[in-house]
Amino acid sequence: MIAPLRLIFMLLIVLTVIYIVLSLWSRSTRRRKLNDYWDRKGLTGDREAFVKRGLKQYDNSIRRKLLLGVYIVPLVVIAVLVFVMNFM
Repeated sequence: MIAPLRLIFMLLIVLTVIYIVLSLWSRSTRRRKLNDYWDRKGLTGDREAFVKRGLKQYDNSIRRKLLLGVYIVPLVVIAVLVFVMNFM
């Protein structure tokens, strides 16, 4: 009984590392796109405030929430596999 719990614990650690890396990468990509947009359009004013507003919108977006699929998809797949192997 302890072995499956240890396996799930290790899986959650690996998934957390993957989530953090993807989250940081996605945020830095968004920041780069905002800076590129600023340069391409030749906007004037406070660039940092523009980027900060853009990142705040990103934090509330669906794209940010989709990153939680890193946890959901593997755990659901494992649960389905366990169910199929044991009960079908």
